[in-house]
Amino acid sequence: MSRSPHLPVSWTRTLCGAVLFAASLQACLAAPPEPAAPAQALRDTHQRLSEKLDHSSFGRPVQLDSSETPGGLEGDIYAVIDHPLPEVTAAFKGSAHWCELLTLHINNRRCKTATAQGRETLTLYVVRRYDKPVEQAFELPFVYRVANATPEHLSVELSAASGPFGTSNYRVTLEAIALDAQKSFVHFSYGYDHNMMVRLATQAYLATFGRDKVGFTVVGKAPDGKPEYIRGMRGLVERNAMRYFLTLDAYLSTDAKDASERRQRHWFAGAEQFPRQLHEVDLDTYLALKREDRQRDGAR
Repeated sequence: MSRSPHLPVSWTRTLCGAVLFAASLQACLAAPPEPAAPAQALRDTHQRLSEKLDHSSFGRPVQLDSSETPGGLEGDIYAVIDHPLPEVTAAFKGSAHWCELLTLHINNRRCKTATAQGRETLTLYVVRRYDKPVEQAFELPFVYRVANATPEHLSVELSAASGPFGTSNYRVTLEAIALDAQKSFVHFSYGYDHNMMVRLATQAYLATFGRDKVGFTVVGKAPDGKPEYIRGMRGLVERNAMRYFLTLDAYLSTDAKDASERRQRHWFAGAEQFPRQLHEVDLDTYLALKREDRQRDGAR
């Protein structure tokens, strides 16, 4: 900027400084805010959900959210658990640990770990119904990754690019922070994408054979005053998200040696707290299926 011959040098400098300050201020105001660090972001979420957690309908500080998008489904569970963060980190670091906990789910009949190209992988064998033989299971090949593990924050991610029957982009994530020396706050997320044919076929099933199946979100009241629960696609993802969350809870809560059946009993008891949504079989049938899986894979 050229200096006016009628202005003193000091005024010109002041004017230049003011222009530069205004430009800097405008740039600062236009710049997007820095994203919060992962641990702080999860703390902010805990603070935002604190009232819902304190008054949760689950009988414990748990909040479940679900969403249906044009591309797929996602379920998120937030919970305060009575386990310190070092214990949570020790339990959920390692793909072998995840294989043990994921096979607590009634439809998961086998799990194998491997290392490929420097990445840990985890392949889950899932049947469409608990009573189908393992030979009819479809495979879900996950890449396992510890995204962050510090004294204040844990983040574990499982991702599978493709799945069965036109599904894709499976994603399972677990985040945790310490609330105090004995408690942690966790966020568990489960989701996947599907094509239009899968969406329509699932909706048709849920409207006929699966019409009595419900999720956890209360959408109204029945004439008798009882809660009306969400149905359809969101009900589907809520049921599965809760089943997987209960595998985490059972794995953490039973750490004794040779604890397979103890964990199975814990998972089953957790699911039976919500019979309207999660009841499938009696305890003896569930334990027999899991015993069969252990014997079959143990003999290999």
